[in-house]
Amino acid sequence: MKNIKLLISGLAITTLLLTSCNDDFLDTKSTESVDAPTIYSTSDNLMAAINGMHRNMYVRQNSSQGQNGYTGQMIISDVMGEDLIFPTTGNGWFRDELRWITPGLVTSSTASYPWTFWAGMIRNANNIITYGATATGDQILKDKAIGEAYAYRAFSNFQLVQLYGIRYTAGGNNSNLGPVLREDPADILPKQRATVEETYALIWSDLDKAQALLTGKTVTNKSHFTLANVKGLKARVALVQQDYAKAAQFANEARATSLTPSIALMSQTQYRAGFNDYTNPEWMWGVTILADQSDFFGNFHGYMSRNYNSSQIRTAPKVMSTKLYNAFPSTDVRVQVVDPTGAHTALALPSNYSKFPYTSQKFLSVSQSVSLGDVPFMRAAEMYLIEAEALYRLGREADSKTVLTTLVKARDTSFTAFTTTGDAYYQQILLNRRLELWGEGFRFYDLKRLNQKLDRTGANHNATVINNVYTIEPTDARWQWMIPQAEINANPLITQNPS
Repeated sequence: MKNIKLLISGLAITTLLLTSCNDDFLDTKSTESVDAPTIYSTSDNLMAAINGMHRNMYVRQNSSQGQNGYTGQMIISDVMGEDLIFPTTGNGWFRDELRWITPGLVTSSTASYPWTFWAGMIRNANNIITYGATATGDQILKDKAIGEAYAYRAFSNFQLVQLYGIRYTAGGNNSNLGPVLREDPADILPKQRATVEETYALIWSDLDKAQALLTGKTVTNKSHFTLANVKGLKARVALVQQDYAKAAQFANEARATSLTPSIALMSQTQYRAGFNDYTNPEWMWGVTILADQSDFFGNFHGYMSRNYNSSQIRTAPKVMSTKLYNAFPSTDVRVQVVDPTGAHTALALPSNYSKFPYTSQKFLSVSQSVSLGDVPFMRAAEMYLIEAEALYRLGREADSKTVLTTLVKARDTSFTAFTTTGDAYYQQILLNRRLELWGEGFRFYDLKRLNQKLDRTGANHNATVINNVYTIEPTDARWQWMIPQAEINANPLITQNPS
């Protein structure tokens, strides 16, 4: 038991040390002698720890350029879907996720990475929440830091339960197992997994606390949690739980909150600019990666942009499914960032860049030599999509169309109105969600929450690249990732997921 305690405690504090953007107060003591109450004793230190958690969302871990916090996991979610296509295997990054091998690899560092990453984020949030209660200094700054810690803990458990738990079923008892829930830094001994229902109860409790603490607080910048994006998280969670009344309510409030008057749907010019600037008025939450924090080939744009000079982008640029592309008119800006020829003439790509039809330039790095680019985690468009879907599921189709029409008109000036009704219109909601959020890390989770099968047939997938993985039924065990073997070895009370 002592070894387990030391391992978990050391990992948590080391993570904080490595990921803080403000190292001044952390450099005064070695890892072995760090006293947690001292670290979290002032409001300034609490906010420095929060900044460390922000940076953790994109920085490389485990000496693996594919394990770059949440940004790496965003890529995994989309490559496991049907709309983001690899024309070749490139240099191998994300190949096993593309082929749906990763979910069953209990000893793979890639397969275990989400579990360990979010557990570390939860541990850091717990430290801020627990030790921050007695911190001195500015009360407003202290409330903001603790409020953001609650939001991070909620988001971390939300990611874990979606990946490692069974799909939530509204009206069911949801007694299947999710993650291990820990709310106190002292809670480090072996522990059983909580149920999916218990996990969502804690998520809501944490989001409520985050909302209370962040209400009335000024917005620092878009890497921080705010009242708006906490309500946006509530909308996401409610949509997964099929609580459509709450989903519609919070999605509407998130994009309309008086604290964030700058949130508005971007112009078509801004849409074409490359999704690399978090000052975009539509972005509600995201990260900006500074030049001295660049990870070159490991940055999100080092994989997802069309122009950065990396072997992955030169040999395996990201392609949009023709089934999705062909579902929209050429007047829609969201397909205008996809080149059916693959030439991307305006980008003046060098001759050593492989050209494939239907490659996307939705994401652009700063230049061919610099992979820097901000990464969006939440945009106002998502809130329109959540509200439209939820309203339809509540039987309010006319209201749903009003909301979705606002978004689609912003993307396609020739659009006038939806002419379909019933399920045909509902499919339009889902198609718009797929196109709008392409590449932003939603597809695996959307398929799972909707209880839909993966279907890559009838599109432009390369059979060799995907290893002939064209369909995955919703009953397949791989929708629920296996618990890492290292966790089971350290925690004998853990129950493994079925294979």
